Amino acid sequence: MDRNRKWVPGFGAVLFIFMSHMTSALEVPLDLPQPPTITVQSPKFYVFDPRDNIVIHCEAKGKPQPRFSWTRNGTHFDVEKDPNVLIMPGVGTLVIEIRGEMSETYEGTYQCIAHNEHGTALSNNIVVRQSRSPLWSKERNVAIVVQMGFSLVLQCRPPAGLPPPVIFWMDSTFRRLTQDKRISQALNGDLYISNTLPEDTRNDYICFARFPSTQTIQQKQPVSVTVLESNPEGERPPGFMTPLGATSTKMVLRGDTLNLECIAEGLPTPDITWQKEGGELPSSRTSINNFQKLLKISDVSEADAGDYRCTASNSLGSAHHIIKVTVKAAPFWISAPRNLILAPNETGMLTCRVGGEPKPQIEWFINGAPLANAPMDISRKVDSDTVIFSNVQSGSSAVYQCNASNEFGYLMANAFVSVLAEPPRVLTPSNYEYQVISNNPALLHCASFGSPIPTITWFKDSHTSINNDDSYVIHENGTLEILVAQPLNSGKYTCIATNNLGIKENHVYLRVKEPTRIIKQPEYREVQKGMSTGFECTVKHDSSLVPTMTWLKDNRELPDDKRFKVTKDGLTIKDVTDKDEGTYTCIVNTTLDQDSASAVLSIVEQPDPPTDLELTDQAERSVQLTWTPGDEHNSPTQKFLIQYEDLLHEPRVWNNLTEVPGTSTTVQLHLSPYVYYSFRVLAMNQVGYSQPSQPSHQYRTNPAAPDVNPSDVQAVGTEPGNLVISWTPLTGFQSNGPGLEYRVQWKQKDADEGWSSQKVANVSHFIVSGTPIYVPYEIKVQALNDYGSGPEPEPVTGFSGEGLPLSAPDNVHVTVHNGTLAEVHWEPVSLPSVQGKLQGYKVYYYRKRGLHEEEQEAHQLEENVLSFSGNRSEGRLPGLQPYSVYNLFIRVLNNKGEGPPSPGKTFETPEGVPGPPSFLNAVNPSLDTLTLEWGPPLNNNGRLAGYTLKYQPVNTTSELGPVKVMTFQANETTTTLGNLNASMLYRFNLSARTIKGSGPIIVQEAFTAMDTVHIQPTVEAGKAPPVGPVFGTVNTSVSEEGAVISWEYFGHHKNVYVEYIVENSKEDWKKELVNGSHSHMIKGLKPGTSYRVRVVARDAADSTVHSTDEVLVAVPAVPSRQVDIATQGWFIGLMCAIALLILVLLIVCFIKRNKGGKYPVKEKEDAHQDPEIQPMKEDDGTFGEYSDTEDHKPLKGSRTPSNGTVRRDESDDSLVDYGEGGDGQFNEDGSFIGQYSGKKEKDTHEGNESSEAPSPVNAMNSFV
Repeated sequence: MDRNRKWVPGFGAVLFIFMSHMTSALEVPLDLPQPPTITVQSPKFYVFDPRDNIVIHCEAKGKPQPRFSWTRNGTHFDVEKDPNVLIMPGVGTLVIEIRGEMSETYEGTYQCIAHNEHGTALSNNIVVRQSRSPLWSKERNVAIVVQMGFSLVLQCRPPAGLPPPVIFWMDSTFRRLTQDKRISQALNGDLYISNTLPEDTRNDYICFARFPSTQTIQQKQPVSVTVLESNPEGERPPGFMTPLGATSTKMVLRGDTLNLECIAEGLPTPDITWQKEGGELPSSRTSINNFQKLLKISDVSEADAGDYRCTASNSLGSAHHIIKVTVKAAPFWISAPRNLILAPNETGMLTCRVGGEPKPQIEWFINGAPLANAPMDISRKVDSDTVIFSNVQSGSSAVYQCNASNEFGYLMANAFVSVLAEPPRVLTPSNYEYQVISNNPALLHCASFGSPIPTITWFKDSHTSINNDDSYVIHENGTLEILVAQPLNSGKYTCIATNNLGIKENHVYLRVKEPTRIIKQPEYREVQKGMSTGFECTVKHDSSLVPTMTWLKDNRELPDDKRFKVTKDGLTIKDVTDKDEGTYTCIVNTTLDQDSASAVLSIVEQPDPPTDLELTDQAERSVQLTWTPGDEHNSPTQKFLIQYEDLLHEPRVWNNLTEVPGTSTTVQLHLSPYVYYSFRVLAMNQVGYSQPSQPSHQYRTNPAAPDVNPSDVQAVGTEPGNLVISWTPLTGFQSNGPGLEYRVQWKQKDADEGWSSQKVANVSHFIVSGTPIYVPYEIKVQALNDYGSGPEPEPVTGFSGEGLPLSAPDNVHVTVHNGTLAEVHWEPVSLPSVQGKLQGYKVYYYRKRGLHEEEQEAHQLEENVLSFSGNRSEGRLPGLQPYSVYNLFIRVLNNKGEGPPSPGKTFETPEGVPGPPSFLNAVNPSLDTLTLEWGPPLNNNGRLAGYTLKYQPVNTTSELGPVKVMTFQANETTTTLGNLNASMLYRFNLSARTIKGSGPIIVQEAFTAMDTVHIQPTVEAGKAPPVGPVFGTVNTSVSEEGAVISWEYFGHHKNVYVEYIVENSKEDWKKELVNGSHSHMIKGLKPGTSYRVRVVARDAADSTVHSTDEVLVAVPAVPSRQVDIATQGWFIGLMCAIALLILVLLIVCFIKRNKGGKYPVKEKEDAHQDPEIQPMKEDDGTFGEYSDTEDHKPLKGSRTPSNGTVRRDESDDSLVDYGEGGDGQFNEDGSFIGQYSGKKEKDTHEGNESSEAPSPVNAMNSFV
């Protein structure tokens, strides 16, 4: 690449497909005349693959459309004469087709020229070169022999390629050679070894060069290296292999990457460090590579010039090298020239300001020719890097080129000067709506064009002028910036472009939206494997924006797994695995903004078991245990549990010893004698306990005397004259040594005799015989073994065995409070006679008979027992039966049993209220009477005084009517009630009474006007429901309002329904709830339709469904509700006139028929297909033809009835025509049910019979 080449007209440089877009400060609309502007061109250096075509891009715009031509190597390139070259239509892109060995002939420097009548624009010089991958020059490799410890350089010297090749070292098996700080490759491709080792011996050191453009790899001949181990080189301080000497220089261009390399030899292998003399390395642009041997600084600036020190050091010393870096610069833009639009007589300038080191030379050109050679123009003046124009005139448009160059390169820019007189135009689309989120800047554009350049002003809502202030900024290009947009800034904005040739305005709109915010962010989650979890992400947003929620895991898309479910408010993860751990991010996007929030999901598990158990500080009764905790699995360890196994007494049984906090890894354990210990540790976190650790080594403690005595020592007599002493034995762990025994001691409390003693082993109780009855004793049980006795035990008090009580309570008497409650008193027995611990007294009592019964009628009832704890002298006897004789006696009680009974005591209870009557039946119901029968109470509880009856009607809505009360003597058990309402449900309440008042009532309900009534008694509380059928008789009747269904019901179900369905229908049953009623009216039934009806009882607590048999209810057709005018005089006269007219017409027809004036009318009747005008059949004795040629319609008197049917020629009074066959039904009052039901309607739709005109009599009947 020729970086020193200076740009001159006719030369240029372009690369391959990379395209550089040229922009200008002021865009001229393409409908206006303007010089060419290069918009696309290839880079300055273009290396092509000879297997591909050469494509050099060049595009331009202008008015008129520019024409394109090319130069090669500074001379005109005649494209038309070369069949391998063409210019793409519509653009200036040059395409060269490569054939065979011709590719090198097209190398050179190309430049694109775009021209129209207003000027000429030029591209950069584009240097085109063919990529090359030459072979390695032949050379003879000599085997290298080196003493161990010496340094070594293996040279590569690759062939020069275009572009340069990539170098790497491999062996004969195509494996890269391992590199480290001892062996490394330099920037030039050579392999440096700081000190050789025996393993460096090999015969296949091969340098490879890869040429990226041709994708080929060239291989150098292998190099053989032998390292001799005899007379090895000893250790030595570092020295530099490259660069050589104490100092070196390096030049780098501004913007390039600075590469500084230092490779040192020495033994041990030296370490390399870098520093800049008098300054700091730029950390953001600095990297140190190749095992610290390569310092790279990117995007070099002038400040990076200076001295850089690399230091090589090992244990024997150090070495230094200074690299002096200078920074030069190819030309770079400070201010490139921009297109200039001037109105006639205006003044302007083109400025071309560049930097570089050394300082670039600036030359100006006009339409590709040196400006110095152009004709004199008094309106133009050149001043170094500036061209000044004054009082320009139309027709002086041109393209100016600025070229800045130094020894390292050049810059070239086109800028046209166009002289126009153009009124303002606004290029921004009108009525455009800008949307912005509140508290963000808003940019409202007003791109305009005009010559002179228009002045831009802004208004809000067409009347408020906007100026630059703290809230608004109007930019040079006319854009209005609202620094912090708020909802109040929403509205209509108008920009006005003005120059001396006119004015133009444009309207745009601003809508300030509420920001999108995550108001409920996902939170940190800990979850166990296999469980489910989720993150919330609740969003608040502007109502006019539609948010889109996206979830990421570790900044990547969620796994394609059905376990992940995204909802509008969050993310759910099912059956969590280890791979689900990570950071989850909720991102909510709208067309204007976004918000995001993240949370971490940690998979927690039980901790791993501790390891490395160790016993230290071993003492007689203590030892220190230490361990290493296992992995906590994201859940901190809360505590450690230490367990032990006693291999001597309880092998394979682990017992808890102690716990320590989760932060501890050591514990001092307190031990017991005569135990073969083995320890293990368990860790616990919030998930649970880990598996146990591996057991520790066994640790044995020496035997000793017992530390404790048996626990739970008790002394209880089980029989008179004995004392059973029991205790909880010591465990083997507590024995502290072999030969464990127990010394049992006892003596009578508060007695002068000494302690009795007995040694026992392997038992947990001892029996002392011959003791007095129920005497206190003191007892002691002490542990001892072969090494001594346990501590002195504290005595425990117990009692010897008890005997039965000897005496009974005296002075028993009873106080009766009422018919159900009595109180008994007695004198307690003496405590010595109890012969044991007093538990209390038992009162035995039973009912002998009722006071109204004779002695011979009495039968003994069940005996009742009441217990009274402690030393009592009275007690209450509840639940007695009134008007009865009772007997009782009392016994005293201890732990052994009961004493003798007290003398019997008899007492009587007064009268009380009676029980409910035993039954209540209703018989012989009629329309207005009902007979009630009942039985006396099972328990009179006194002398029966009589009965009280209350009854009242119940309507269909379960509302109760007025109550009537009747009383009866005790000997009355039946009554007939009169003046009742027909078909009415009544409720009856009956109770018995004594002088103490009325007892519980029995409640029943019954209907009047029923064929048979079965009434089942219902007891108020505690009585069983009736047994038998739930439903009795069902009756039906039909009225104009609907069908009335009544039934008998004996059940206790809560939900009773009337269900009905159209006969022969497959639809679902319709049901109506009728709780608490025995009759119901079904409304809304369809006239002329038959229904199946049933009554059903259901209860949520009982799966059984009770139902009546189905009954058929026929609903009559509804007659026409016309005014009964049959008795009106005018109507009778009209009917007579009509009848007379019909008779005359019949006679006329008959006469005409007899004259033979017949003609068929069947064709017309068939065409009408109307059953009302079809002719009568002759075989039915009807007319088949008409004698009048114009009368094709039925007679006026032959109208159909109102229900649309036509009656057959049968008796008009036949009931069969009005019912279903001959099965007409009657109401209870004798009225005919089937009068309007379906027979005639059925005949109408059969369609196999012809209709006939009814007789005048029938016609009149149809009006009635």
